[in-house]
Amino acid sequence: MINSASFAKALWPGINQWYGRSYDEWPTEYDKIFESVSSSRAYEEDVGTTGFGLAQIKPEGQGLAYDEESQAYVTRYAPVVYALGFVVTREIYEDDQYDIIGKRRAEALAFSMRQTKEIVHANVYNRATTAGYVGGDGVTLLSASHPNWSGGTWSNQLATAADLSEASLEQACIDIMKLTNDRGLKISIVPQDLIIPVDLVFEAKRILGSEGRVGSADNDLNALKAFGKFGNVIVNHYFTDTNAWFIRTNVKNGMKSMQRRSVEFGIDNDWDSENAKYKASERYVPGWTDPRQIFGSIGA
Repeated sequence: MINSASFAKALWPGINQWYGRSYDEWPTEYDKIFESVSSSRAYEEDVGTTGFGLAQIKPEGQGLAYDEESQAYVTRYAPVVYALGFVVTREIYEDDQYDIIGKRRAEALAFSMRQTKEIVHANVYNRATTAGYVGGDGVTLLSASHPNWSGGTWSNQLATAADLSEASLEQACIDIMKLTNDRGLKISIVPQDLIIPVDLVFEAKRILGSEGRVGSADNDLNALKAFGKFGNVIVNHYFTDTNAWFIRTNVKNGMKSMQRRSVEFGIDNDWDSENAKYKASERYVPGWTDPRQIFGSIGA
């Protein structure tokens, strides 16, 4: 509860400035690494399909081979409510000389809600290899053993974890272009965006911005830049691993932010105490459906 003791200085004139709340914010970042999707249900499900295998030779006079397609892995998005509030006594609200209670605290509450949403979404990437945080196929976002419903496994991470470099990015691009569907058929997957923590922003600029190869005296071409492999470099200030990096591909139905209810603010008064109650709540859940949209490394 915020009362007269919480902001004793607010009751008297003479304060030049209050500080500690009015900081600039980074622009919204979660919507650059997730696709925003609206929901109208308690949960939403994405269901995979297996597709068909390769055609087979049909011997003369004999019947052709038949294949079957089936439902594959199911990913469920169950939105969670995130909420926060504060209570202000009527006395401090009446006696506040600077309008820092109520209105300004409400602004701080909105700031907290925005920060929470950024961190919740970034944590999907932060936990990309953390046991227990799994997708519809039962493994983590980055894994060398993503299962195919039809049998076998595939990987969306480097065979040997590596820091961000020209060589590691080139190998990642090669691995991405070799990915297949659930039945092992080649599919057109190409890298689009490089997603990094703020710690790697200068290294990424050196690697992707130079016409020639980085750190080499030879006059070799920078193939990554020449091919235009990465349309955007997306920096996320909420990533906690300073070495982890990710590549978003052109695969659809990958990283999703399921929004059930947008942020709502409310205020009410308690009849007996005459305290004012402020609250904010929002309902959403981030996750992923097809992990082929993301390729990455947690660093060496």
